[in-house]
Amino acid sequence: MMIPFLISLTTTSIAVGGTMAEWKEKCENEYHLKSSGILMPDSVDWKLVYEKKALGRNLLKNPAPHGVTHHEPPPEPELSEVPPDYSNAPPPSEPKGDYSGWTKSVGDMFSEDANIPPGAVVCHLPQFSWLTMEQRVDLLAEGLWPELLDNFQPDIAIDDWYEESQIHESIYQLQVRLLGSDGQTVIKEFTSNPREDLENYSHNWKQVSHVFSGYGPGVRYVHFLHRLKNTFMVEFHSTLVTGSSVIVKPSKSS
Repeated sequence: MMIPFLISLTTTSIAVGGTMAEWKEKCENEYHLKSSGILMPDSVDWKLVYEKKALGRNLLKNPAPHGVTHHEPPPEPELSEVPPDYSNAPPPSEPKGDYSGWTKSVGDMFSEDANIPPGAVVCHLPQFSWLTMEQRVDLLAEGLWPELLDNFQPDIAIDDWYEESQIHESIYQLQVRLLGSDGQTVIKEFTSNPREDLENYSHNWKQVSHVFSGYGPGVRYVHFLHRLKNTFMVEFHSTLVTGSSVIVKPSKSS
């Protein structure tokens, strides 16, 4: 009497969860992979692929750690009527925010006095530091599969927005690397180190973007790193960032 019940329970379980062929069909209906020339081998966990929905999704965690968006102007710096007293505590070294998902580090404070004319009396000299934030994206763990990355090589789009803080001519750096299976071997790399125009005041968001295409086989990780310059001279002033993204597209441009 127990055997039919067990068979019925097993059948129901399969019907609810779906077979791998059904998950594969769902992925095809979602992304139209076959029409794009993307191989869909049976060895892939298509349930994981469908549930993760990695294609077309931002794979970075917490893309706006400072709680701002590039769809609105960056917040204006707040100036205190009375300068804050840091005699009993060190000044801030980074802007306030939620940095979950990011590995961050703050470099030592440094000053630049190359442009100070000889004999000039300096009351306060700006101190600068770099805030580094980085993430490493495991592409297979996010729901992509080796045949897609090695054979089709879909476009990997990078996007980032930083604030024109006007605190220095160099306030932002970006480095994105496509890494092999060992997490160390660099297959492709993109860097950006823009220079700011301090002669004309502007306080907007600036976009930095890049698309990796035709990068070759073996890519398994994306390492995303950006640096933001902050300054302290009586008060702390920061450079904010938002809209950071790594998106693997279900298409390719080359």
